[in-house]
Amino acid sequence: MIKKLPAWVEIGAFLLAFIAGIINVIGLLSFQHQSVSHLTGTASFLSLKVVQGDWQLAIHFSGVLFSFFLGAVLSGLIIQNATLRLGKRYSAALLIESLMLFIALMMLQNKYSSGDFWASAACGLQNAMVSTYSGAIIRTTHITGTVTDLGAMIGQYLRGIAIDTRKLILYLLLVLGFLTGGLVGAFGFLQVHYAILWLPIISTQVLALVYGWYWWQKR
Repeated sequence: MIKKLPAWVEIGAFLLAFIAGIINVIGLLSFQHQSVSHLTGTASFLSLKVVQGDWQLAIHFSGVLFSFFLGAVLSGLIIQNATLRLGKRYSAALLIESLMLFIALMMLQNKYSSGDFWASAACGLQNAMVSTYSGAIIRTTHITGTVTDLGAMIGQYLRGIAIDTRKLILYLLLVLGFLTGGLVGAFGFLQVHYAILWLPIISTQVLALVYGWYWWQKR
């Protein structure tokens, strides 16, 4: 496991959480008003709709869940590591995520609710790109676990137990990034509707190019 990584890792984590925050708000404001960047609420909605006999929505929620899973599978095929290791595969994954978001945008703008599937797959891909680094569990598309870890770390600090300051900063940046993305996504949706998805589409492309350039310089 890599113990020391460059400072841009925190910047990248913030930006990825920011992107996921935008995408998730679009899902919430979309046709079925559901999260697409994580599956807890989706699984609960699926159970509810099965009991209610609303099979159309049950199938839709199943599609969102399965799409997230497929995105994670694709990440495993591309990245091939659970721990962050520098390499060109991350640029490829980010470009594929950008393509998925573009397809989601085109479908949602044309009133196809299956655009949620592509947005969910993009989030599954992104979330699985980096599982851990330096002992920190990284989840860039939701903050439940991050807030849990933050609370545990602060509790330890209050007991006088030493904590990893860099890990604390990383978790704070993930929460801040997701919340900021949500604010931008909600405001953007009110102004330009689904076109706000162009922001994460372009952002993932820029991240892919910047990371690819950085990796090439370090070879």
